[in-house]
Amino acid sequence: MNPGKLNKRIDVYSKVEKKNELKEEYFDFEKQKTIWAQVMPQTYNMQRAQAETMLTNVTHKLIVRYNAGKSITKSDYIMFGDHRFDIEFILDPYFAHKELEIFVKEVIE
Repeated sequence: MNPGKLNKRIDVYSKVEKKNELKEEYFDFEKQKTIWAQVMPQTYNMQRAQAETMLTNVTHKLIVRYNAGKSITKSDYIMFGDHRFDIEFILDPYFAHKELEIFVKEVIE
């Protein structure tokens, strides 16, 4: 792995359990950590629906160091600037424990 390619800072948000003032439990997302990553666009698909509505489907691959990303799960999401990415799956290439490839889908609202 070339560490010089890890040139983007991403924020990882995880679901945590909280209690409100009535002692009721609920889940909310909190920022867990900020790590270095390489962000690579993979595919782009634009679809037309009824009444001239445009839907987009943009996927990316994020490459991070294994130790920095081994606590990331599929239920987390990632923020890069103003862009939110939902995690599709996480891959450890060749089970080498050197880097993780995180395949994500951009959420466009």
